[in-house]
Amino acid sequence: MRLATYVAVVQFLFGTTWTLYVIYLPQLAQGAGLGREWVPWILVADQLVFAAMDVATGFWVDRVRAALGRFGSWILAGSVLSGAAFLALPYSGASASALLIAIAVWAITSSALRAPPWALFSRYAPTPSVPWLSAVVLSGTAVAGAIAPYLGVALRGIDARVPFVVSTLTLLAAVVALVLAEKRLPQNPPAEPKLAPPMRSPVLFLGLLLLALGFQVHFSLSSAQRYLQLASPPQLPYLMPVFWVGFNLLMFPAARLVKQLGPADAMALAAALGALAMLGAVLAPNLAVLAGAQFLAGGCWGAATVAAYSCAVALGRSGREGRFLGTLFAVLALGVAARIALAGSGLAQSGLFSALQPWLPQTLWLCGAVVLVAGRRR
Repeated sequence: MRLATYVAVVQFLFGTTWTLYVIYLPQLAQGAGLGREWVPWILVADQLVFAAMDVATGFWVDRVRAALGRFGSWILAGSVLSGAAFLALPYSGASASALLIAIAVWAITSSALRAPPWALFSRYAPTPSVPWLSAVVLSGTAVAGAIAPYLGVALRGIDARVPFVVSTLTLLAAVVALVLAEKRLPQNPPAEPKLAPPMRSPVLFLGLLLLALGFQVHFSLSSAQRYLQLASPPQLPYLMPVFWVGFNLLMFPAARLVKQLGPADAMALAAALGALAMLGAVLAPNLAVLAGAQFLAGGCWGAATVAAYSCAVALGRSGREGRFLGTLFAVLALGVAARIALAGSGLAQSGLFSALQPWLPQTLWLCGAVVLVAGRRR
């Protein structure tokens, strides 16, 4: 439990650094002489680098673990490099080359803060406790998502160097605590019987990709538009976190459901119920119903995510968790890249997409549910 809490803190702080990066990137790019039209494509490139490095790092973690047992020190080394590159961003001045190099180094090395900490905690987590501990770790991601709108408001007019330095130092402190916690644990945790995986890995990742794309369209492209049809713009920073509140609160009872039904069935059920909640958000007649639908949609995304991580750990049991967790992170990164590319290219503003947008998230989630049901092992 303690190790999962440390990983949750690391995930929260990493999510916060990403938010800071997105908030300040237009300003940093302008100072370096890059037009604002390049910002979406820099973000897309970041996500593609994340995806490639997540897979590569996952396989590397499995090899290091097999050879050395412990790999927390390697996570710390990668985190130090990532922190140094992140700190360099607001100091890159008017040099576009310096800014892009710092971004590239940060994107490459920050893979140390994604799949490896998850692989570290899953190495010591008994199989029955994986869904609950996954919910604990994901609470860090949920809180980071919930406070993102407030950060955008709170940081207006603040020099980028201040939050960049503070966030980097606190993140490195959390990673040091994580590494020290690993050193107190036994070198070789008890072996567990190898169980049949709940579903084939291509089914998991295809289903997760459909859910990730639906989530990106629903939350990042549609939620603000839908809220503004029923609320005023000043209310928006207080309404957007409702989704993440649902994510955080409902994933803990969902962890018990994952344990009872199995990750495959729980993930499919969450996808089907989430599609209904998203439909409710489209058809909501007033703000209260809309907020309730968003809360339930967030909870279903939380349940599906807990099930997905639990399934990835089960597929990798034992000794191959890194590669499956790394691929899971890569799939989520591809979902983010697709959404940013859609918005940056102008396709999200086209008439065809505008007509499809209200119905696209629930369609993708229903397709994901069908894929997961069809591909689960009996």
